[in-house]
Amino acid sequence: MRFAGPHFAGRFATRLAAWSYPPHYRRVALAHLNAGGYISADAVIHHADLRRGKGVFIDDRCMIFQNTNGGAVELGDKVYIYRDTIIETGDGGCVTVGDGSSIHPRCQLNAYLQPIQVGTGVMIAANCAFYSYDHGMAPDLPVGQQPLCSRGPIVVGDEAWIGTGAIVLSGVTIGAGAVVGAGSVVTRDVAEGAIVAGNPARVIKMRTDLE
Repeated sequence: MRFAGPHFAGRFATRLAAWSYPPHYRRVALAHLNAGGYISADAVIHHADLRRGKGVFIDDRCMIFQNTNGGAVELGDKVYIYRDTIIETGDGGCVTVGDGSSIHPRCQLNAYLQPIQVGTGVMIAANCAFYSYDHGMAPDLPVGQQPLCSRGPIVVGDEAWIGTGAIVLSGVTIGAGAVVGAGSVVTRDVAEGAIVAGNPARVIKMRTDLE
């Protein structure tokens, strides 16, 4: 792992190091053996402004993609991104993920026009989708020609938990410590410590009620 990196020789070194480790969660340990963390040799990094903290883990088949005019992707210390996740920026959008947050398999974070900001210690379960933009719906244009629009950035507060298959749309702020139930579609702000579920997501109780 001392020689690991995104270049050709570094990917070869990474593949050799990973060969002796079981896949998935067990390979997180490799991220702490190199100041640059661990980027799977099977990950695709097509981004000129990827900023990584210490101990970052990027698993097999993840893709970090910069489209036209895409902003930075900034990953804090010990951010874990698990297999088949896609992070994409374009048209001025950017993505920030805070220290100690984890993004589980097959998630998609698409930041166009506005940023996606994920706080520290956030857990994002598998198959979640974040879109900081929408497509227009003007009646005089075909669907494929509709311009992008946005209601604002997506902001996820510290220590929030986003359940499996949740969808978070533009202009939404999810407060610190909030819980979004599996399969929810979040179209409006979620208060700190709230538990929401449904389509559209609604408050079903507060975490303080559980005491």
